[in-house]
Amino acid sequence: FTKCCQETGVLMVVKCRQENTALKDCLVGYYSDPSFYEECKAEYLKQREEYRATGIKKKRQKLTPNV
Repeated sequence: FTKCCQETGVLMVVKCRQENTALKDCLVGYYSDPSFYEECKAEYLKQREEYRATGIKKKRQKLTPNV
């Protein structure tokens, strides 16, 4: 999806529909998985606990592009 959008530019809304649909289907699979939800929730609660104890924000993980 990212590659399609980068190559297409402004017309990405029209030309990248198939890629967008595939991306949404993939994400829905993860979001509706209870074990994945619990894993994300546990990670968030751990980071929140660390922040409340130290007052120091943890740096966000930089994601690499899927190109």
